Amino acid sequence: MTALTVLLTGCATTIRSDVTAFHDWPAQLNDKSYVFEAPAAEDDTLEYRSYQNLVRAELAKHGFGEASGPDAAKLRVAMSFGTTDIAERVLQATDPFWYGPGYWPGRYGYRYGAWPGYGRFGYSPFWGGPMEVEESVRFKFDRKLRITINERSGRKLYDVSVHSTSGKRATPQVMPAMVASAFADFPGRSGVPRQVEVQVQ
Repeated sequence: MTALTVLLTGCATTIRSDVTAFHDWPAQLNDKSYVFEAPAAEDDTLEYRSYQNLVRAELAKHGFGEASGPDAAKLRVAMSFGTTDIAERVLQATDPFWYGPGYWPGRYGYRYGAWPGYGRFGYSPFWGGPMEVEESVRFKFDRKLRITINERSGRKLYDVSVHSTSGKRATPQVMPAMVASAFADFPGRSGVPRQVEVQVQ
């Protein structure tokens, strides 16, 4: 497991991602000039460009440089991402007649414990009486990120997929950690799934 730290504003939290990278990275690659492949028109949003800047910063850490145009670049970098909302049904049992621990009259004097109650749904594990069950819906957010690096000739060099599921609703809070995970130990071992933890502060 690899651990990284990304400095952002706010409280520290850990983002766990499952990362798998396939690559055919050359032992020597002197020219690391690149350009981003243009996304489809409907995907070219300000959000997309913001995440593209995150990829740009990670590439710079590994010695890549953005070229002035396609003709001047040896490499092509592409990025795609998506988020799926997952609704989970949560059942929580509560005893509506639970008064907490205390002394209550028993057959042979007073006993210490909880006052036995009788609810409407389910049964209390302590007193054999019914319990009330509350139902709620909890959301999780399943996010996927894919980044590829190919040569101008079309030769595929690097293809990494990052998958992260969390209760964080806002993708911009999670994406910096996912992009950092995509380049952890770059280029790494090809085809070996691993989990990367990134602490976001």
